[in-house]
Amino acid sequence: MRTDKVIEQEHQYILQTYSRPDFVLERGNGVYLFDLDGNRYLDFVSGLAVNAFGYGDYDILKAIEEQAGQLMHVSNLYHTVPSTGLSRQLVENSFADRVFFCNSGTEAWEAALKFTRKWGNTVAGGKYRYLSFNNSFHGRTIGSISTTGQPKYHQGFEPLLPGVDFADFNDLASVEAALTDETCAILVEPIQAEGGIHVASQEFLQGLRSLCDERDMLLVFDEIQVGMGRTGSLWSYQQFGVEPDVMTLAKALGGGLPIGATLMTQKVADAIQPGDHAATFGANPVVANVAVTVLAKLMAEGFLEGIQEKGEYLRAGLEKLQQRYPDKISEIRGRGLIYGAVVTDTTPAEYLGAFREREILVAPCGTDVVRFLPPLVVEKERIGEVIDVFDEILRQA
Repeated sequence: MRTDKVIEQEHQYILQTYSRPDFVLERGNGVYLFDLDGNRYLDFVSGLAVNAFGYGDYDILKAIEEQAGQLMHVSNLYHTVPSTGLSRQLVENSFADRVFFCNSGTEAWEAALKFTRKWGNTVAGGKYRYLSFNNSFHGRTIGSISTTGQPKYHQGFEPLLPGVDFADFNDLASVEAALTDETCAILVEPIQAEGGIHVASQEFLQGLRSLCDERDMLLVFDEIQVGMGRTGSLWSYQQFGVEPDVMTLAKALGGGLPIGATLMTQKVADAIQPGDHAATFGANPVVANVAVTVLAKLMAEGFLEGIQEKGEYLRAGLEKLQQRYPDKISEIRGRGLIYGAVVTDTTPAEYLGAFREREILVAPCGTDVVRFLPPLVVEKERIGEVIDVFDEILRQA
């Protein structure tokens, strides 16, 4: 089918909640995507941090094929082998004692909100309020946008979920001022990804942990975008010396298939009873089998160290551009293989278009950030290519 015909039908039949560029992606291979017209794009978006191993990975395709041939779906009414294996891997390689499976990041976050509020109401003496952060992003469902600290996501959907307070990120004094006797949980991203790639300080996260311990509250980490090796460790929290009570995952966990997971300690799990929550497609056998494969690949010897090395290379290249073009880039933010360049001379959209013209895909975030989010298997040569192209774009801007 021709590109124009596909786009015409998309506009006719699909609810127009997205603004998409005028090409149609048809297939992928490695770190490249191809459109219907035969153009090849170097992908530095990776499906918004989903395609950690790029496109066409043999092990992932094999896991899909083998499990699809055995059992695709039975609902949450029955035990399956892949879900058990996946839960064991997640627990044995994290702070957690228990896992709840669902289908997306925002569902994992909704589960975290329910579990923490149930704990607050039944264990902590009737606590029910949440403390979240300005500039945060936790998803698009009502509960998720209610705890997202960006008013643009609230407009038209009020009234939102009650009982949510906000403080300033990386500001412990602001947190202490916003806490109440009814606060049951502090909700935070170790790195505010969609908000512009703001990295929490170690002192800030450690301070949140101390406040939660002192005031009998739960600490909840949203690692939906920055977990699963993205920052150079399996979980982002490992780099801060802080363990949460609850953590949400999605995106890269499914290797390209939809999955969400809410991890928790036993003290949170003890508050949850059969029937308190459910997900029909949660721990679908096919995607769970893929997730087992994804985790094994992430934990293979030297893989995470390779992400750290490539991340340093990306950071160094971007910082050189900042030094070269201080009137166009004011700051470089990020860690591992999630970085953003804060642009000051024009909008991120202008840069996205310039990259697309040169057959490279990048993404915006926040209001002024060009985001670089390549597959974790990207080669240093490809990173260097993107840095060189960015240099050319900045020089000509």
